[in-house]
Amino acid sequence: MPLHMIDNVSIPEDFNLPARQTLEQKKKDDTLFDEALALIKEKNALLIAHYYTSETMQRLCEAAGGFIGDSLEMARMGRDSDKNLIVVAGVRFMGETAKILSPEKTVIMPDLSAECSLDLCCQVEDLKRVKSAHPEATVVAYANTSAAVKAQADWIVTSSLAVELGKYLTSKGEPILWVPDRHLGSYIANQSSSDVYCWPGRCIVHDAFEANALEFVKKENPDAMVLVHPEAPAAVVERADYVGSTSQILAFAKSSDCKKFIIATERNIFYKLSCACPDKKFIEAPVASTKGHCISCANCPWMELNSLESLIKALNNPSSHALDVDESVRVKALKPLERMLNFSADLKSGKIVLN
Repeated sequence: MPLHMIDNVSIPEDFNLPARQTLEQKKKDDTLFDEALALIKEKNALLIAHYYTSETMQRLCEAAGGFIGDSLEMARMGRDSDKNLIVVAGVRFMGETAKILSPEKTVIMPDLSAECSLDLCCQVEDLKRVKSAHPEATVVAYANTSAAVKAQADWIVTSSLAVELGKYLTSKGEPILWVPDRHLGSYIANQSSSDVYCWPGRCIVHDAFEANALEFVKKENPDAMVLVHPEAPAAVVERADYVGSTSQILAFAKSSDCKKFIIATERNIFYKLSCACPDKKFIEAPVASTKGHCISCANCPWMELNSLESLIKALNNPSSHALDVDESVRVKALKPLERMLNFSADLKSGKIVLN
């Protein structure tokens, strides 16, 4: 497992997290459900929401005939829809990815300030400098990056395909310059024997899961399986019965005969897990605390910015909530994104077979 951690890049110490929604704000969102649903239909909009948005937003998405999924699934659904107004309930890079695939459509977001800690960990000027220091490496950027970073990449990849791509590039003798998540980069190197130059970024949600505390929860629930997202620290991943993307965790729980699971990913996935498996029990994996309180509490604070109140404002004033991507950047970012989509299709069809 040749893993080389990159240094001398800008990683925020304090992400300047937005304030949490109050209980009163959450209750208000519930009262806006019918108004938001009517407005989506009136504007003939497609609502695409991430698994990590609130239960209320996900229920709204279902009622409006929208789509709930991972970031790339969301973007593909927006591209394939006949609707020209796409509402992305998620974080900024998800809106950008939707715009990259659908440049002719209007893409809006409830709150354009909804960021992602992984995206903030990788600045494009840093990447350009590191690329020049490792010209022999193939640049693989996680989907959780800005359009500008994607435009610098040779490949874009999701967590569900990361290991497979690592194996594929290793079979071709290509070292990898991976951005931006250090835990997923380490996981790729470990699982695929890839030579990885790894960016030291982190997701504040998944980075907070704590291995020793997880052991106590496992002992209290010996009949439970542990399902972990690969953005979690290695010590947590090592204790997993299954490691996968959010969509893969959901699929595994649905297909498994097990009736109890400990889940180490963002807590809003529990809505879809409970809907899909009403007869099964889901337990939150424990997180570490700092100064007596948790950093994220397994809940992304930027995802909380996707309130129904902000969605209504966006639909009533789309120009102030519209997201755009510079065309030269978009064209460059589209190439590695399409490369990944083709790779995924070739894997499914058997055109590419990995050992």
